[in-house]
Amino acid sequence: MKKLLSKIDKPLLIATFIFFIFGLIMILSASSMESYMRYNFSPYHYFFRQGLFLLIGIIIFCFIIIFPTKNYKKLDKFIIGIIILSLIGLLAYGYTANNAASWYKIGPITIQPSEFAKLAIIIYMSVYYEKNKDNLDNQWSIIKPIIVALIIVGLVVIQPDMGTAVIIGLITLIMFYGAPINKKNRSIFNKIFLGGIIVVLLVLVTTGGKFLKDYQLERFNFLEPCERYQEDSGYQLCNSFIAFKNGSLNGQGIGESTQKYLYLPESYTDFIFPIIVEEWGLIIGIVVICMYAFILFRIIKIAREATNLRGSLICYGVFAYLLTHIMINLLGVMGLIPLTGVPLPFLSYGGSYAICLMIALGLVQRVAIESKKK
Repeated sequence: MKKLLSKIDKPLLIATFIFFIFGLIMILSASSMESYMRYNFSPYHYFFRQGLFLLIGIIIFCFIIIFPTKNYKKLDKFIIGIIILSLIGLLAYGYTANNAASWYKIGPITIQPSEFAKLAIIIYMSVYYEKNKDNLDNQWSIIKPIIVALIIVGLVVIQPDMGTAVIIGLITLIMFYGAPINKKNRSIFNKIFLGGIIVVLLVLVTTGGKFLKDYQLERFNFLEPCERYQEDSGYQLCNSFIAFKNGSLNGQGIGESTQKYLYLPESYTDFIFPIIVEEWGLIIGIVVICMYAFILFRIIKIAREATNLRGSLICYGVFAYLLTHIMINLLGVMGLIPLTGVPLPFLSYGGSYAICLMIALGLVQRVAIESKKK
């Protein structure tokens, strides 16, 4: 293990470690009042739970970094099959929260298969394109993993969880463009992707979104939320704006947020960034964004230094995984795009997501180890 630890990417490890510690501090601060006032739990309830999830994640992380990526060649189909079956099972046994049947509830524990689906797609596509790298002139060989990804996206849409479906789609798209596909075939698929986007937009505009449910349509009404403060479509986002305004440059001080006193719902999950700015100020908010940029840069660097296509695509997939979560969450809480209920990496509370994030980072570090070995 010592030899492996000497070969991991230390800047990435240190940055993620700092982020997870800061996230625990902010989960404690953001969740304490809601935990006690709304649910009659201990103020430390979510803090301890997140700490447990991270501990489980660290154990899995240690296993991932000693497990050679070549072994995924034997497991990729099994992993993707388990994910598809678990998503199908949600249709009958799914536990509903926030209008989506996306979880299995086992006693006090809830498991979200769609989070693990993101990692399954990364592993499956990276192994597939590695196996078929000499046969990517064949259009069927190119499109096969895309079809698998679309099946998973469709099952997630049915839940319905549009935010997660969009992220899985974007991960698939970025990994597709990371594969060594010739210009002719890439051009054909570019037109297909563009045509698909245009069709979806036309259907949305011409039908007025009638195929969407009321709460989904409300999310598109995200401009000027404070004019609709008493309505569901404006209340949460307006309180996010208030938190940003309260924070100003230097913040109110750690633990001094007022919006966490039941004004801002989901303050310790999807809306933790406004609480960070309210308590620490805009300057620290910018530092957080710069830290994200640094982590993404290190992952891209590892991808470019990878000694095989499989390792490179794994890193590109994890890059896409983090980037889409960061962009969709931050732009949503700032009122620049519709809210989708996507957690912010390292900082938001969530068991399935925290464990998946540790697995994703373990995959990247394993690629770094294999590159340094060679």
